[in-house]
Amino acid sequence: MKTVSLRRRVTLTTAVVSGLVLVLVAITVHTLFGVVVTRSENTALTDRVQLAKQLSQDGISPDELVARVDNRSARARLVLTDGRSFGSLSRLHAEEGVAKSRSLKLTGPGELNGARLTLQIDTPLLSRVQQRLGFLLIMATASAIAVIAAGLWFGVPRTLAPLDDMTRLAREITRGRLGRRLNPSSTDTELGRTAAAFDEMLDALEGALRDTTAAEARARASEARIRTFVGDAAHELRTPIAGIRALAEAVVQQPADADPEDRQRMHLLLVREAHRAGRLVDDLLDLARIDAGLELRRDPTDLNDLAATQLDRMRMLHPDIDFRLDGVPVTTEVDPERITQILANLLTNACQAVHTDVPAQVAADPGTGDSTGPEHRAAVVAVHIRTTADSAEIAVSDTGPGVRPEDRERIFDRLVRLDGSRDHRTDGSGLGLPIARGLARAHGGDLTCADPIDGSGARFVLRLPLTTENTDQVPPEMTPAPRTGA
Repeated sequence: MKTVSLRRRVTLTTAVVSGLVLVLVAITVHTLFGVVVTRSENTALTDRVQLAKQLSQDGISPDELVARVDNRSARARLVLTDGRSFGSLSRLHAEEGVAKSRSLKLTGPGELNGARLTLQIDTPLLSRVQQRLGFLLIMATASAIAVIAAGLWFGVPRTLAPLDDMTRLAREITRGRLGRRLNPSSTDTELGRTAAAFDEMLDALEGALRDTTAAEARARASEARIRTFVGDAAHELRTPIAGIRALAEAVVQQPADADPEDRQRMHLLLVREAHRAGRLVDDLLDLARIDAGLELRRDPTDLNDLAATQLDRMRMLHPDIDFRLDGVPVTTEVDPERITQILANLLTNACQAVHTDVPAQVAADPGTGDSTGPEHRAAVVAVHIRTTADSAEIAVSDTGPGVRPEDRERIFDRLVRLDGSRDHRTDGSGLGLPIARGLARAHGGDLTCADPIDGSGARFVLRLPLTTENTDQVPPEMTPAPRTGA
């Protein structure tokens, strides 16, 4: 891990950001000044032209007219009809056309009748003003950056002083000087919460030192939590990682002329699986604390769409299984990621169950080897969604060996694996169903293993409470046609 000075990093980052902002402000000011100068030039020329016309109508002499319109900001050249010229603007500068200028023919009594007047802005003067402004902006920006950097360099250590206090205290505790605490004045800030957590940790450590028996018990509990954590990680990450691998292989093996919609659909499924895997890693610690209360991110969610998405994913992983979905469209406020996690766990268990049962079914027709014999049942996983008076139910059924009635509650205990034919996995942690039930109860619902409808296989029912708006949805008996797929 790189240990770059936090003081240097904060100072450099803030100075760079401030410098960019100041440079942008300076450029903006300089540009706006140029716009103002341009408008001022036009206004000055317009005023001089109007003044010259008025003076010409009044019959003023050429000398007096030039004296009135020729000044520091605008220079004039007056050429009479007899060829005489007046004013500080030379003929060469008047004909160059570099600076902004205007020419007009005067009318009126006397010598000015028919004379040509040329007015030109004093560009060198304005250029010097603009250059001076640019220089001042550069100096001001550089000075401001230097002041900000210096202020940060000397101010950051004071800001980071609480971290230094934590470091000193930790070293003193390491040397055996117990009893000292940080005692933050406020715990509603980041450093305050960190200091409070640090003090709590020290209290726990000192309490462990004073009570050897309690320390040993905590050590055993910590070891058990670590084992549980590893089991949760292995069990919960297996499903999304397998999905990502299968989808990635499918995307790679797609021909160049594959349907763009199919390719886009696979990409979306791949992104969803990757996102779910990342979410599982972030939330594993929360799953270990389900009993203490889990924070949920509730949103209005269509349970039918959620189940359909999971079945699409399972079809990719298990093309030999017939997946079916039927029921009513139900929308309720749940955490979609957590409900997805429950469905993924139930569907994965169901797929493993029907795969376990297939060899026994085929072998039940001895001598033929025909998988279509009377003893063979198709591998089917079905999801049925319905509503009751106050809840939504998602039932996941399979054609596997089922669960014995005496085991239907025991399978929700942690680290419990069945000895029957339904679970022959050697790598299972026995935590999937307990986690799924904990997530269901965190929503105010429940997950149970119910009696199968046709007497065979297993049937898990997820019940979720309906919000007030959901109680008038489609009645349970109005069921659309089932969606099936191999």
